Amino acid sequence: MRWQKPSLRPDTTCIPTKPLMKVYTVGGAVRDQLLGLAVSDRDYVVVGATPAQMLALGYTPVGKDFPVFLHPDTHAEYALARTERKTAPGYQGFVFHTAPDVTLEQDLIRRDLTINAMAQDEAGHISDPFGGQRDLAEKVFRHVSAAFTEDPVRILRVARFAARFTDFHVAPDTNALMQRMVDAGEVNALVPERVWQELARGLMERQPSRMFAVLRDCGALQRILPELAALWGVPQPVHYHPEVDTGAHVMLVIDYAAAQNYALPIRIAALLHDLGKGSTPAAEWPHHIGHEARSSVLVEQVCERLKIPNDCRDLARMTAREHGNVGQALLLRAATLVSLLERCDAFRKPQRFLDMLISAECDHFGRPGYQTRPFGQRAYLAGALQAAQSVNAGQVAALHPAAPAKIAAAIHAARVAAVQAYRDHTVHSE
Repeated sequence: MRWQKPSLRPDTTCIPTKPLMKVYTVGGAVRDQLLGLAVSDRDYVVVGATPAQMLALGYTPVGKDFPVFLHPDTHAEYALARTERKTAPGYQGFVFHTAPDVTLEQDLIRRDLTINAMAQDEAGHISDPFGGQRDLAEKVFRHVSAAFTEDPVRILRVARFAARFTDFHVAPDTNALMQRMVDAGEVNALVPERVWQELARGLMERQPSRMFAVLRDCGALQRILPELAALWGVPQPVHYHPEVDTGAHVMLVIDYAAAQNYALPIRIAALLHDLGKGSTPAAEWPHHIGHEARSSVLVEQVCERLKIPNDCRDLARMTAREHGNVGQALLLRAATLVSLLERCDAFRKPQRFLDMLISAECDHFGRPGYQTRPFGQRAYLAGALQAAQSVNAGQVAALHPAAPAKIAAAIHAARVAAVQAYRDHTVHSE
């Protein structure tokens, strides 16, 4: 690896400091600078200062658990160097200690990975007491110390980093440490919101499948998303799924969605669309009749447990329920197509329906050799929606002023006729 000369500088030019007070840029900003990546967020640590000194210099306190201050001009966050002590299970069970005599090394040793435990002073000098630059060169995720085991969020962070830095690997001793954390029940103490936060960030990285590979390898996926973990080892018909294994298929689907730079709701829908196959009795393998309905129920279960936002939940549930129908769309009658549109609330929320088609398309392309096979169902169903939308519901309603109960049926029939005409034209054109 070719190292670039570090150029990060803590933003202290406007603020005078005490002689013993030193400011360092720390964490991901140092790591990304050394990797030659763009630096978006900068974290700062202040060594040798007290809260009173920070206040006197014009910083604004914002930290609740430990002293964090906002720079008076840039509003960047500056944290006092600290140590911490584990007092309870979970990622919130810590007592923090800050004092002017807390050293930079004492602060860095509490961090998760060696590549995140480096600091840079105002002169550009890199402090690297735990071999972060070595592990960057070797492309290794390695824990800094045994303190790693005290915060289960770190398992999720390592997995997320694997999805971002796709050529890095987890050190064997770090993976063993994460396995012991899982066995000790630390992962069970994670709050749902934090699990979702980390999973969502990982899903938006370059190769999300690597996040789930790390979580599976240490046993955490079974605790966090057992419905997803159940898909590995479940076979599918080889005629439709050359990859055979359902878990492998879902990983191909989510990586395809990531490669297309799709939004988070589409990615979570791609991830969860086949959950029902994990509940198919083994005697019925490799066929999964009715898995769409089971998938929809399991999606609701997962979204409720992890408190997944409504936009992601609604799209994922619809995709799970309907992706089989989307795949068969070219064979469906006009009346069935209109029922599909109505069931998906496509007339009130057309964009969500179109996003569902994209998610279903990801399911198609997430199979070996299918990248060159066209998926005409997406455009076909989008055209069917347009045809049905061309019906003026108000005009249809006006034809039945004395029989309001007939209005819904009349609108439905008009939409079926419009879709039938579209279908006939499409088939004839082909």
